[in-house]
Amino acid sequence: MKPVGTSGEVPVRGKRADAQRNQQTLLTAAAAVFVTSGVDAPIREIAASAGVGMGTIYRHFPTRADLVVAVYRHQVEACAEAGPTLLADAGSPLVALRQWVDLFVDFLVTKHGLANAMQSDTSGFDALHAYFLDRLVPVCGRLLDAAVEAGEIRSGTQAYELMRGIGNLCIGHDSDPRYDPRRLVELLLTGLATD
Repeated sequence: MKPVGTSGEVPVRGKRADAQRNQQTLLTAAAAVFVTSGVDAPIREIAASAGVGMGTIYRHFPTRADLVVAVYRHQVEACAEAGPTLLADAGSPLVALRQWVDLFVDFLVTKHGLANAMQSDTSGFDALHAYFLDRLVPVCGRLLDAAVEAGEIRSGTQAYELMRGIGNLCIGHDSDPRYDPRRLVELLLTGLATD
């Protein structure tokens, strides 16, 4: 007999801890492959990188779009969770901001193929974009505020506009391998610093 909660409903069982770890490992490996090979990378390349069989990937993510969306959400969460940790552990708020922006650029490089992978699911893409903004703009804002309070950057830069600017600098990476958005993002961050 299954245990029944106080509301009379049978509690829903979550994934086992090892299954969750395996899925996180798979998503981390897929994200790394997407950064180097794009979202159209062969599933066998992702499986090899994760150390699992292709069947494992298809069991968790029946379609490429399912995998891409899961990687997107995984990276948003990793980026969101990294902000406070970096702020607590880095030598200064500006160092934390620079490290966080580096993670954000990795995420953006992966994100560019998302629309193609989802094809005509514009409502799904819009929902993911709203999720992205809801999770990451406040984190970026806290990092900016801390750097301003420490006197390391000028005040007046809004998190959304900084993230949008970084995103725009990352766009050319897909079509021109000679283009390095990180160099220009570094120039942007240098421009924020106080003299």
